[in-house]
Amino acid sequence: MSAERIPDDAPGNALFPEFETLYDLIAPEVEGLTDEQLDWTSDEWEWAHWSIRRQTSHMASLLYRWLIVRWVDTIFPDGDHGVEDVEGLATSDNDRALDVRYHDMDVILGKLREGLSMAQSVLAERTAGFLRDNTLVTEYNAERALVVSAHPHGITLDAEAGTETTTLEATFRHMYFEETTHLYNIQRLKRAQGLPTVVEVPRVGYWMLDGWDRSEP
Repeated sequence: MSAERIPDDAPGNALFPEFETLYDLIAPEVEGLTDEQLDWTSDEWEWAHWSIRRQTSHMASLLYRWLIVRWVDTIFPDGDHGVEDVEGLATSDNDRALDVRYHDMDVILGKLREGLSMAQSVLAERTAGFLRDNTLVTEYNAERALVVSAHPHGITLDAEAGTETTTLEATFRHMYFEETTHLYNIQRLKRAQGLPTVVEVPRVGYWMLDGWDRSEP
């Protein structure tokens, strides 16, 4: 994410070049783990309630949930997103993760790669101005105040109106912040199992907020 002001007529990917390398940041951290390591959880820390497999599954699913469910009318008004199993990828009842049919880690990573490729295509095909000008209005939730504070602009909480207004630009920033934060959680899950970590997590996102639970094993 560039700190410089990107012109409105610039392609959207000028705002978020990080999406081009995000898969290669995430995949090495989870590849080569056993099923036991992937499914390990603990009640000792709240962040350990979701396993590495569940964390990664959520990281894949959230891309489809935002782009082809919440923003579909803006991004894909003709429904031409090309995603066949929307229910299984984005709207399943499996706790904001992929459907249980997508259990194998190689399959999960494949869906993560596809979701990130879709995000990159959206960014390349839209301008920065388009991302800034289009907004999504959802229900106000006071508990999101900490998360919203991570965004320099693009999200407005209105308690009186009972709404939260988010630009498409802020949505991409949110997705990136989610990915980095869950990658940080994956590394904590590995450390709790005595496993070495592989990558350096970018020091941006929700996990860097003052007040975020950064407890360690």
